[in-house]
Amino acid sequence: MAKITMVGAGNVGATAVQHIAQRELCEELVLIDVIEGLPQGKALDMWESAPLFGSDTHVRGSNRMADMEDSDLVLITAGLARKPGMSRSDLLDKNAEIMRSIVQNVVKYASDAIIMVVTNPLDVMTYLAWRVSGFGKERIIGMAGVLDSARLRSFVAMELGVSVKETQALVLGGHGDSMVPLPQYTTVAGIPITQLMDAVTIENLVARTRKAGGEIVELLRAGSAYYSPGASLAEMVEAVMKNKKQILPCAAILSGEYGLSDMCAGVPVVLGRWGIEKIVEISLASSELEALRKSAEEVRKDISRLNLP
Repeated sequence: MAKITMVGAGNVGATAVQHIAQRELCEELVLIDVIEGLPQGKALDMWESAPLFGSDTHVRGSNRMADMEDSDLVLITAGLARKPGMSRSDLLDKNAEIMRSIVQNVVKYASDAIIMVVTNPLDVMTYLAWRVSGFGKERIIGMAGVLDSARLRSFVAMELGVSVKETQALVLGGHGDSMVPLPQYTTVAGIPITQLMDAVTIENLVARTRKAGGEIVELLRAGSAYYSPGASLAEMVEAVMKNKKQILPCAAILSGEYGLSDMCAGVPVVLGRWGIEKIVEISLASSELEALRKSAEEVRKDISRLNLP
């Protein structure tokens, strides 16, 4: 019986759980949070909606880490959210403490699980989860590129007045201002956007994609994005639970790919039942490869603050 645990019952975690339950990606879905009543209330509300969308995925809430026992997949969204003017790096120290504790519990109660990380700063937290868990790198996946690529796709569709279904995009690198959107791999019905819009327009869309999370934070004034991150995580979960062998841009631990080692960065990967089954190395222009490596170095600086052995 497939079991998924979500650690973190905030907006991102709860939104992702609802998507996962609606798609019936597992039989049992546990929502864990430290706040008493919060995961229980949200889980019960979701379960009461199950008859309306025809899902038999049983959602339940808990305050006990032990209830993740024997999970096939553990999703981690727990942590502090960004506030206006706060960078992802500002979140590092507190969220690192939270991440260590959660991953130690995964090792204790769900030692065969695949871990998906959403907590910011995303790339650093994904690397930390790998080091703390001792799991193989294929079992540690960060949610970044799927979200950033979806944002770029949405902006392209808005600019050209076309269906989002016709758009594809690829965003690599760290999940932040140094991310690397790739116009040559961003298409509409297979046509590169470099043939559909001028360079200035493309650069404006790239810039907006880099700042997309901050744009939402500023608009909300209290809180951050959760609809698009929740949907992005569910997309990754479906690729794993259905063994879809889907190529998606995810934060992965690199061992020489793209000239990067002992590092976490967003790259195209093949996602299947055992996690990251392959890291796909695509052809990049020299400027793009330089930008990817520069983005990775920004992540490396934050990793050095973790004081890992």
